[in-house]
Amino acid sequence: MVLILMGSDSDLPVMKNSAEVLELFGVPYYLTVASAHRAPESVERLVREAEEKGTKVIIAGAGGAAHLPGVVAALTTLPVRCLSKKTQRIPRINEKIRRRKDKKYR
Repeated sequence: MVLILMGSDSDLPVMKNSAEVLELFGVPYYLTVASAHRAPESVERLVREAEEKGTKVIIAGAGGAAHLPGVVAALTTLPVRCLSKKTQRIPRINEKIRRRKDKKYR
């Protein structure tokens, strides 16, 4: 059993890919929405219920950030897989880090 947890409905296009793969392999799953920012109590409740149901893995994602998977990982010892939408910010951040490193070591 796998819990697919997303921060909002807008994450469904990314998270549904996980559901499709699980269906392909016949792995039971359930998908729900809970925000680590707007409803942290719901996230905690869902994680506890997942453990009680015998869930083996949690796939969590919310936008381009890792807040939800981080919160979920802090609440359980179950494996947590982080998914997020690809963002344009990440390459720019990596580029800034590279430029800073280049300046530092020159």
